[in-house]
Amino acid sequence: MSHFINERGTIVTESLDAAIMGAGEGKLARLDGYPAIKVVVRKDWDKSKVAVVSGGGSGHEPAHAGFVGKGMLTAAVCGEIFASPSVDAVLAAIVAVTGKAGCLLVVKNYTGDRLNFGLAAEKAKALGLDVEMVIVGDDVAIDGAAQPRGIAGTLFVHKVAGALAEASASLAEVKHAAERVAHSVVSLGLSLSSVELPGQPISAAERAKPRIGEGEAELGLGIHGEPGREKIALAPANVLVAKVVERLEQALRAPRHGQVGTAATSELAVLVNNLGGVSPLEMSVVTHAVLTSSIAKRIGLIFGPAPLMTSLDMKGFSLSLLPLDASLRAALEAHVDIPAWPAGRVPGPISLVPVPAVIDRVHFAPSTDPARRTALAKICDRLVAIEGDLNGLDAKVGDGDTGTTVATAARAILADLDRLPLANPSELCAALADRLSKVMGGSSGILLAIFAAAMGTAFAAGETMTVALRRGAERLQAYGGAKAGDRTMLDALLPAIETLEAGGSMADAAKAAKAGAEKTASMKTARAGRSSYVTGEHLSGVPDPGAVAVAQAFDAIAH
Repeated sequence: MSHFINERGTIVTESLDAAIMGAGEGKLARLDGYPAIKVVVRKDWDKSKVAVVSGGGSGHEPAHAGFVGKGMLTAAVCGEIFASPSVDAVLAAIVAVTGKAGCLLVVKNYTGDRLNFGLAAEKAKALGLDVEMVIVGDDVAIDGAAQPRGIAGTLFVHKVAGALAEASASLAEVKHAAERVAHSVVSLGLSLSSVELPGQPISAAERAKPRIGEGEAELGLGIHGEPGREKIALAPANVLVAKVVERLEQALRAPRHGQVGTAATSELAVLVNNLGGVSPLEMSVVTHAVLTSSIAKRIGLIFGPAPLMTSLDMKGFSLSLLPLDASLRAALEAHVDIPAWPAGRVPGPISLVPVPAVIDRVHFAPSTDPARRTALAKICDRLVAIEGDLNGLDAKVGDGDTGTTVATAARAILADLDRLPLANPSELCAALADRLSKVMGGSSGILLAIFAAAMGTAFAAGETMTVALRRGAERLQAYGGAKAGDRTMLDALLPAIETLEAGGSMADAAKAAKAGAEKTASMKTARAGRSSYVTGEHLSGVPDPGAVAVAQAFDAIAH
């Protein structure tokens, strides 16, 4: 996979500098020790309060530097990607921000972090500073793990400790609250891919056989790509989320020293974390699954969905559950001046507002006309039959869905045939316009609805079919902005109408429409629709799928 980088060795320092500059004037600063010492600190820090310091390897952005600010971290100590920061960097951070009130170190449970932060803490104590440390091991992926990993639940520790420190609590009080969270929060991740380090080549063998294959997901994958609990079959999002929630509920039921309240029944704070590579749309689906899962009634606060403790571009998510009491809830709801941290929200029910009556489907009394019913059925059957062909054409010049869009509308009309006012052409066109505007996606659906509505107006005025077709095409051009030669459906529609106006038969019109559609294959410039964003070399030799659909419709009528 390709990455947006300059040099592998400067990825972290450039990222940190961007965070500092983007935070705004007077918010953040860094210790002048690049590249060995990578520490981001609050520029407005008041040393009369307890400093809260955390950090670890980079690659988990916005953690950790992204959470430095009022109400959370005082400083973040950053290592290289997935590598613990040095003892000197941690010690420099402690000394830079710690006053008489002392300092709390929040450390994720990885050997390198524990050792480096631990030695730095001892050195700081030797300098006369009051330093305490809380280790977070919230990952419940591995049963009975001697050293459970620290993952996204660590952010709840940051938030609670930061809130108390901001409120001028003592070091003992801040540590106690942080330990309560660390002993109570449980987290578990699930991913469809592992990670790729920026600037590090991937072998052909690794690409040919990725660790997580097609149709698989890994439960409990670590945030550095460490193996998880198990491989499972890919399933709908609600099924996958249910597996994660079930495992987290089991972990909450297991008694742990220092946990908050009755963990099996307490109200919960939930963190929905994007591990880096999941689209916002998919994360919304995951969040919906959480909010409708077995813990739905227990969720008192939800944070996210958002990328908070990521793993580069891993396509996965993690959930963290924290049992709540009044004091923890207050700390989690305390204001922070940090853009990367999402405010906790109380989930609410879905409210429904009635659709305005004017938007409701136009109602016409059904009536029969065998000839019109046959013609409509033939057109719709033809458009359904060529769905794949149209999609294939559109895949070369657009987004590959023209056939499906047209076929969806055709199927809806076929289903409605016996409910349409077939005996009245004006009402029939109005009814078709209503159907098309509701069931046919994209601009093409609206354009065809405009076309049908204008035809209906012409029929109501006593005009003939040919005149009605012309009026429809005129409105189509007026609203759509296209004209003949712009490589659209008009290039088939207009020649057919002109043929009918000249006294030609429907068969003649079908031939003219087909010739017009074929002509679009030689048009190297499109001035409307998605094809207008495609270069001439990709358009050459490919007829416009909308024009092909119109030609097929005329051909169906002619036959």
